[in-house]
Amino acid sequence: MSEHPENSDFFRKVLGHCSTAVTVITAPGADDGDGPVGMTVGSFLSVSLDPPLVAFLPATSSSTWPRIRDAGKFCANVLTQDQMDLCTRFTRPVADRFAGVGYRMSDNGSPILDDCLAFVDCDIEAVHPAGDHVFVVGRVRELALEKESEPLLFFQGRYRALLPLGEG
Repeated sequence: MSEHPENSDFFRKVLGHCSTAVTVITAPGADDGDGPVGMTVGSFLSVSLDPPLVAFLPATSSSTWPRIRDAGKFCANVLTQDQMDLCTRFTRPVADRFAGVGYRMSDNGSPILDDCLAFVDCDIEAVHPAGDHVFVVGRVRELALEKESEPLLFFQGRYRALLPLGEG
């Protein structure tokens, strides 16, 4: 069964079959003393090996994206399946998303969340309009695997955890 892509509900249903790792994009705050900023995204991807580039796609309606853009850099923190609380925290409109959250600063100045699966620290290389989102390309400056764990995934409109093949 096929439908025209302008049917947004069907478009979302079909594309919902592409699982994505959940990441929290963090950046240092502006010099106004507001502290660091962060937002949960389900659209983080590898773009290029040479040079090392990644991307994420914030909504144009995001109130956090302009602060990340103005910082000129970001860190993508890949969440583990045990970090649903962080995923939720960085999705909701709260005054200080970092209150009570452990983190350290990268060499480039962006927050690396404690206990994340991995982090990819970047400078913003380019920003391209993409419908109701923007396509943000980052040049990787530092990256690391932080712990052995399974990622938090988003699939068919729900958060999921991995099971090894042959189990479950």
